[in-house]
Amino acid sequence: MKEAVHISGVPSPGPDLQELMVRVARGDQDAFASVYDAVSGPVLGLVRSVLRDPAQSEEVAQEVLVEVWRTAPRFQASRGSAMNWVLTLAHHRAVDRVRSAEAAAAREHKAALLERMPAFDEVSEQVETRLEREQVRRCMRTLSELQRESVTLAYYRGLTYREVSELLSVPLGTIKTRLRDGLIRLRDCLGVSA
Repeated sequence: MKEAVHISGVPSPGPDLQELMVRVARGDQDAFASVYDAVSGPVLGLVRSVLRDPAQSEEVAQEVLVEVWRTAPRFQASRGSAMNWVLTLAHHRAVDRVRSAEAAAAREHKAALLERMPAFDEVSEQVETRLEREQVRRCMRTLSELQRESVTLAYYRGLTYREVSELLSVPLGTIKTRLRDGLIRLRDCLGVSA
């Protein structure tokens, strides 16, 4: 097994980080306090170099240290040093935050573009409605004046057959005949099957 390399050349007093991580894995809170003191500075520095935003950097650094506490049993000294393991967690978490922020910005941008442009179906529906309206107007012009007047009062003004009869001072049966004949002519003109 390789010996730990210390930047200052002098090993720090007390248990090394590997031993502390083993104790943290067993739930030793005092060992975690020592790990926290040893890694919080480098973790914050690494996260800040990735995120650049101080507030988000502090938040991610805190998340990383909580993750160290929760996942300490997964640390394997045979695969690398404790510091490298913690810094790898920090780097992954910081990169995840950047990707999440970029994805959120892309979603917001796409949503803003979609809000500005009317949906294709909406435009298609508007065009179709205008064409149908124009076709109905054209077919209404083919009706006799009496039929057109009765249909307009009943279907555009919303009057009942009896109200149309009273308004025009015409017997109810005559109004019903005019409306029936007018609607048959409209149906034929519009090409609607019965």
